[in-house]
Amino acid sequence: MKRYTATGLLAATALAASVGLASAQTTLRIGLAEDPDVLDPTMARTYVGRIVFASLCDKLFDIDEKLNIIPQLALSHETLDDGRTVVIRLRPNVKFHDGETMDAEAVKASLDRHLTMQGSFRRPELAAVDKVEVVDPLTVKLSLKTPFSPLISQLTDRAGMIMSPKAIKEAGDKFGQKPVCAGPYKFVERVPQDRIVVEKFADYWNKDAIHIDRIVYQPIVDSTVRLANLKSGQLDLIERLLATDIKDVRSNPRLKLATVTEIGYQSITINVGKGEPAKGPLGSDPRIRKALELAIDREALNQVVYNGEYTVGNQWVSPENPYYQEKYPVPRRDVAKAKQLIKEAGVATPIVVDFMVPQNPETRQAAEVIQAMAAEAGFDMRIRVVEFATSLKEAEEGRFQAYMLNWSGRPDPDGNLYIFTKTKAPQNYGGYSDPEVDVWLDEARTKSELKERKAIYEKIAGKLLSGEGSLLYLYHRKWLIAHTARLEGLQMRPDGLVRVVGLKAK
Repeated sequence: MKRYTATGLLAATALAASVGLASAQTTLRIGLAEDPDVLDPTMARTYVGRIVFASLCDKLFDIDEKLNIIPQLALSHETLDDGRTVVIRLRPNVKFHDGETMDAEAVKASLDRHLTMQGSFRRPELAAVDKVEVVDPLTVKLSLKTPFSPLISQLTDRAGMIMSPKAIKEAGDKFGQKPVCAGPYKFVERVPQDRIVVEKFADYWNKDAIHIDRIVYQPIVDSTVRLANLKSGQLDLIERLLATDIKDVRSNPRLKLATVTEIGYQSITINVGKGEPAKGPLGSDPRIRKALELAIDREALNQVVYNGEYTVGNQWVSPENPYYQEKYPVPRRDVAKAKQLIKEAGVATPIVVDFMVPQNPETRQAAEVIQAMAAEAGFDMRIRVVEFATSLKEAEEGRFQAYMLNWSGRPDPDGNLYIFTKTKAPQNYGGYSDPEVDVWLDEARTKSELKERKAIYEKIAGKLLSGEGSLLYLYHRKWLIAHTARLEGLQMRPDGLVRVVGLKAK
C-alpha cells in the first residue's frame, strides 16, 4: 500500500505536491461515489460525508455489527427521572486536533450548536433536549422536554460528534472548511470534486489502533472508473461497488469484497407540498402516487439492476427489521389497477413527471428501469440527472416532482422516518404535512418498548403507505465495499461507514 500513483482523475505531480507524500508514509486511497457536502457535523447531510467524518470526528457513542450502542468519546450513560434526564460520563484524556481538551464544556458547546445554529440538520434529531448542563469536567446532564427513546442512537451519528469549542467560536459557519474534532485523523486539505486529505493525529486517545499515516478520499462518480482504479492499484478501497461487479471482484485474487445489509433504504421522494411542482397530478392526488407505485415491479428492478442482491421493501425499515409492519407487505405490480386509479382521478395520460436523479450510473440505470415500467401505466418520467450535492439543494427548494434518493439509515427507526415526514423537518423534501402523523411521530419518541412504538408506527404506516405520503420506498441495499487484499481489519457494520480504526496494510 506504499504506492503513490495518482488516479486517472488526478495528476501525479499535483497530488504529490499538495499532499506532500513521503516514502516512509502509508497512504490509504479511498474512492467515494460522490463528493461530500460541507464537512460540518451540524450542517452535513450526505452519506459520503459520514465516511469522511469517521476519520475526523469521533462521536459520543458508536454501534457494533449487531446495532448495539457502544462507547466512543463517552464511557457510559444513565437515564433518570422517568426518561427526562440523561447523564453522560466522558472518556478522560481526550484531545482535539488543535490541542484543546475534550471535556464536558466541549460537549455542551457542540450540542448547543447543533440545537441553536441556523439551518442545523441536527436540531430535529435532538429536538427533545431542553438543556445541556456541565456537572463536572467529565460529566454532562441532558434535561429533556419529554422522554426521548432515540436519543442515544442519535448520538452515534453526527449529532454526537464533538467539535473543538475554540474552533467553532473562531470559524463560525465556516467550520466545515477546516473541521477540528477529536477523531483519529486531522484535516489537511480539500479540493472540491477532487480530494479530501487527512493525516494521523498523534494525540488521538486510541492511537495504538491507528496504523495508516494518511488517507486521501477521492470522489469518482462513475462506478466503472472507481473499480478500474482499484484494479490498477491507484485506489486501495472503493465504496458502493456495483452489484453487477461482485463476481468480477470475487474472482480477482488481489481484491476482497466486504458486504453488509444496510439499515437505510432507496426511495422516490414525491413533491407533495413545495411550490408549483407539487401542483401536478402526482403531487396533488394520492391515487396517482399509488398508481406510480403499482406500476413498479420491485423484484424485477432488483434482478435487472442489482443481480437480485438487494432486499425489496416498501417501508422505512427492511422486512427483516423488528419494526417492519407485516400488515402492509410489499405490493405486487398491477398495471391494470394503476390505470384504473388514473382513470378514476380523471387525469389525462401521459402524466409528465420531472424525475430528478443524482449523477450515479447505477442509480440512473434503476431510474431508467422505473421510467420504462411507469410508462406502461401512463407516466412520462422525464429523467433529469443532477450532481448529487446540487440535487439536495434542488430538493430543498422544491424544484422537482420526483426525486430518486437513498438514505443510509439509522439504528433507530425514528432516524429513518421523522426528519423526512414531520411537518417542516429539514429533510422533508417532499413537503409532506399531516398534523395527526406529527402527533404520532412525537409520541413514538416517548416510548421505549418495541411493542408500544411499533403500534404507533403501524398507524403512521397506514397513512403513508396508502399513497398519501411523499416517499415511495423501493428496496434496501447491501453495502458493497471492495478493497485490496493487502488491507486488513475492515469492520463492516450496518451503517456502511468505512471505519479506519484498526485498518492495516500488509
